[in-house]
Amino acid sequence: MTDPYFQPLFANRIGGANYGKGTEIYKFEKIKRAKRKALAEHPERRLVDFGIGENDEMAPESVRAAMAREINQPGNRGYADNGIAEFKEAAARLMKRRFGVELDPATEVNHCIGSKTALAMLPAAFINPGDVTLMTVPGYPVAGTHTRYYGGEVHRLPLVAENGFLPDLDAIPPDIVKRAKLLVLNYPNSPTGRVATRAFYERVIDFARRNSIVVVQDAAHIFLTYEGEPLSFLSVPGAKDVGVEVHSLSKGFHMIGWRLGWVCGHPRIVQAFADIKDNSDSGQFIAIQRAGAAALDDDAIPRQVRAKYERRLKKLVETLSRCGFDCRMPGGTYFLYTRSPRGIAGGPKFDSAEAASQYLIAENSICTVPWDDAGAYLRFSVTYEAADERAEDALMAETESRLKKIQPVF
Repeated sequence: MTDPYFQPLFANRIGGANYGKGTEIYKFEKIKRAKRKALAEHPERRLVDFGIGENDEMAPESVRAAMAREINQPGNRGYADNGIAEFKEAAARLMKRRFGVELDPATEVNHCIGSKTALAMLPAAFINPGDVTLMTVPGYPVAGTHTRYYGGEVHRLPLVAENGFLPDLDAIPPDIVKRAKLLVLNYPNSPTGRVATRAFYERVIDFARRNSIVVVQDAAHIFLTYEGEPLSFLSVPGAKDVGVEVHSLSKGFHMIGWRLGWVCGHPRIVQAFADIKDNSDSGQFIAIQRAGAAALDDDAIPRQVRAKYERRLKKLVETLSRCGFDCRMPGGTYFLYTRSPRGIAGGPKFDSAEAASQYLIAENSICTVPWDDAGAYLRFSVTYEAADERAEDALMAETESRLKKIQPVF
């Protein structure tokens, strides 16, 4: 195929003149292809899918009813720009009610079209060529991707079991610290399931102040906290002086596809985000914001979501433990992050989690997500589709049967 005339015009940030010619396949695309192949070659074998990373349930009926009312209101037809007061006020009420965090909804809260867009936009407020964003790995890469788009660099902070899956801030080289502008965190952490402690956040605040670094804490999974009560970064004294927290209605409210969240914290950072957002989108549909406000005012919703995934995780931990996996209940998220097997008894050896994951999909129709960034780990998500607890138990039994048959070796 002949290159189009504009092939040399692609920006270097996405590959320049070589854009579209690479042969490397993204991890999740490899998983999708392997799933399709397993389904085609073994139609008789049910795909046990622990790879899904999104809620398996619709938004609650009360939220959908609010949306149904609002969608026909003429006043909701226009651009939302930086959000309606009703949604910001509901977010501020929730932050006060659940975390004891006082926020001015007019200056310290702004909505976003899902937390992904917020994490993509915030680097634009701070990163110049040569600046550094500190990011934990494994983790969600969006803020790092956009840091590089602006000519910045990403310094990876490995999350390892020896440090309790918390970043070692003292190990960052001084020359990197000197150039760093952003520290992006995510707790409860995806994929490790670790929750942050107040003491850790206090260290982060001190680190940020001493080194003039802005903290962005991604709290997308905060309502899926099982180890104690959910802890907001902003509830720790001094946090609002050094950064912002990004929230989402996706995980904790079964509103994955609604694309709604908020950024809150220091008013100047929130203002900078709003200015960038003003030049990037025209706001989420007002009817969705009003339905979102109704969801935020109903504390029963996140409690029910949390109970469901905590129940499923406990079942999964028990099942995998009986199959030889060394795993325990995570502190949060709907993910179980556990060391990958090194091979199969009497069978193949695995040199990576990706190799183990591909074997499980291809040979056993068990789908997981591999992470090799800081050791070989598999991530199991409990967002699989199951109509009730009986279906959950049947899926666990099937998983146990398949794994015991192949006898993974650790």
